[in-house]
Amino acid sequence: MSMTVNIDIGGTFTDFFAAEEGGRIARTKVPTTHYDLSVGFMRGMNELAGLHDKGLSVFLEETAAVRYCTTLGTNALIERTGPKLGLITTAGFEDTIYLGRARSWADGMSTKENKDLARIRKPDPLISRNMVVGVEERIDSFGNVVRPLDREDVLENLQILVDRGAMGFVVCLLWSFQNPAHERQIKSIIEEEYPEDYLGSMPVMLSSDVSPKSAEYTRFTTTIVNAYIHGVMSEELNKLGIDLRERGYKRPLLLVHSTGGMKKVSRTRAVLTHNAGPVAGLHGALTLGNHYGYQNIIFTDMGGTSFDIGVITDGRLQTYDFIPVIDCWRTNIPAIEVKSIGAGGGSIAWVNELMDNAVEVGPQSAGSMPGPACYDQGGEEPTVTDADLVLGYLNPDNYLGGKMLLDPDLSHDAIRKRIADPLGVDVLEAAMHIRRLVDARMGQEVFNEVALKGHDPRDFVLFACGGAGATHACGFAPYLQVNKVVVSGHSPIFGAFGASTVNLQQVWEKSRTLKIFQWATQSYAENCDDFNAVVNELRDLAVRDFRLEGFSEEEVRFRLELDMRYGMQYNLTKIVSPHLNVQGPEGFKDICDTFTEQYSAIYTPEATFPVGGINVECFYLTASVDAQESPVVMAEEKGPEPPDKARLPSRKAYFSDRKDFVDTPVYSFQELEPGNRIIGPALVEAPHTTFVIDPEWQFTLDVYRNGILEKIAP
Repeated sequence: MSMTVNIDIGGTFTDFFAAEEGGRIARTKVPTTHYDLSVGFMRGMNELAGLHDKGLSVFLEETAAVRYCTTLGTNALIERTGPKLGLITTAGFEDTIYLGRARSWADGMSTKENKDLARIRKPDPLISRNMVVGVEERIDSFGNVVRPLDREDVLENLQILVDRGAMGFVVCLLWSFQNPAHERQIKSIIEEEYPEDYLGSMPVMLSSDVSPKSAEYTRFTTTIVNAYIHGVMSEELNKLGIDLRERGYKRPLLLVHSTGGMKKVSRTRAVLTHNAGPVAGLHGALTLGNHYGYQNIIFTDMGGTSFDIGVITDGRLQTYDFIPVIDCWRTNIPAIEVKSIGAGGGSIAWVNELMDNAVEVGPQSAGSMPGPACYDQGGEEPTVTDADLVLGYLNPDNYLGGKMLLDPDLSHDAIRKRIADPLGVDVLEAAMHIRRLVDARMGQEVFNEVALKGHDPRDFVLFACGGAGATHACGFAPYLQVNKVVVSGHSPIFGAFGASTVNLQQVWEKSRTLKIFQWATQSYAENCDDFNAVVNELRDLAVRDFRLEGFSEEEVRFRLELDMRYGMQYNLTKIVSPHLNVQGPEGFKDICDTFTEQYSAIYTPEATFPVGGINVECFYLTASVDAQESPVVMAEEKGPEPPDKARLPSRKAYFSDRKDFVDTPVYSFQELEPGNRIIGPALVEAPHTTFVIDPEWQFTLDVYRNGILEKIAP
């Protein structure tokens, strides 16, 4: 079995990528079925099997792995469809999640929503106040038991939650990340007193297992979010696993994580599946960049609902969210940072009457149902896709490889009614305004994301991915002043392609404050035992986990990352430790030097302040086993002139610098040969996307069959 099948569920489309060890690949897209994600899932699997000229059962029997980027958890949060949970915490701290932390009411909200102070309010909690109980116990900040746990008190409070309808328990006690003994005692009591044959399956989530880190608010919310989406994901994924097994697939389903790795469903914390698709795409960009030798890459993915942005520097994924926000809940999971904004092909254009009739695009999306107006599924709002169709860029008879027909008249009417008439302009001008606006917004967001991390975008190569990436790349690239854009042949399903490059990987984390450079003596710590004890504890957990996966310790690779800061500074800076274990002051010096170098790169050398002392605050041990690489096939260069069979009938398309529709050459991406060069204006139609090559740009198909867009020097 050498086939891997990789799936990425998006807001508009579900993408599929199948790869065989011998080099054969297959790709497809199907509309996301939000009412039941498994419907679209199995529809896409059937299409993949058909592309391999096999029945679904035979296809699945020959599949070695199914890797899945799921949005089940995020959907459960947004729709509030999770189970009724009970929270058990330390007596006196029952209001922690309701008090929040300063501006917690603003977490996850847009800048526009944050400015509307008259209407903004805290989100409804995932656990109501009457489902929170406090138990008599106390562990201090050093992990010492100050007040033992009272079993009878626990039983009394448990009964209260059960009587009120709890379908699961979340246990978050103070300082449990230092000593989890009391949390584990509570779990044992619950499992002993309320077995499955009495109340059914009622999961118990411990904060010391889900998020063994300091700061109780984010530890509490992370554990609650994990418990809330666990039930929904467990039910849906179990159903999906049964469907696959009944059709011939005999191996475990693998879930891609926001940490940049993947694990079996049974070994996955539900909270780590958030944003897995964009993170998988970023990993795919890293893999593809390695073949070119690119060290600095700006990854963008313009899909139907969102526009995702990620940054790769020095050939590594090394940018993490400081405090990731899932829906509107601040968490502390070790997630790779990928920023998303509401700017996709399905983003709705609208007139903001409160802002002098300014046209805005997004963040609302038409999704897959009803979708853009041109889908003819009942949608009446104009979208970016409608604008692209009116401007002549999209072929209404060859959308998604001909699987979906578009209606230009519906796009024209929607833009006229909602945009052109209110502004007193013609439909063409309104459509071009929508396109310019979304391009400008994407370009500015990408520039900010790169520049605010201390980088010059001109030092990077831009990867334009997603179904609409090739259509808009020439529009937003100039805002970054980049002259080269790589558009992969896998671009329309890049999240699914990225999933095929992800390693079997997990991150183990633990908060522990260690002063490794003393400000009082200006010397490095000499005692290595505390540092090594934390690393060895995490390593033991990782080795045990991977043995359960069937791997020996020798097959596992380890990488240690540390959250560090100067003295009592608030902000943390993450580094990759040069040592897994330290043997003396020299090892701590190497770690401090690495921290200073990283801090200097972000905040300038003048901002460093080692005399204030240097602390380690949190340990992250990443354990991974290399996955089978996706096939990368090189072809022979044929020359710059496209063959006659690649030329399609030309069509009228509007280009702003020409200020009119022009007869535009159209080419078939499938029939182009490596080395072929096309000077804009031109259009290149691929099965699931369309390249729009603006004037003063050129397109080249390289030996990897990726499209390279370059600005032509004046």
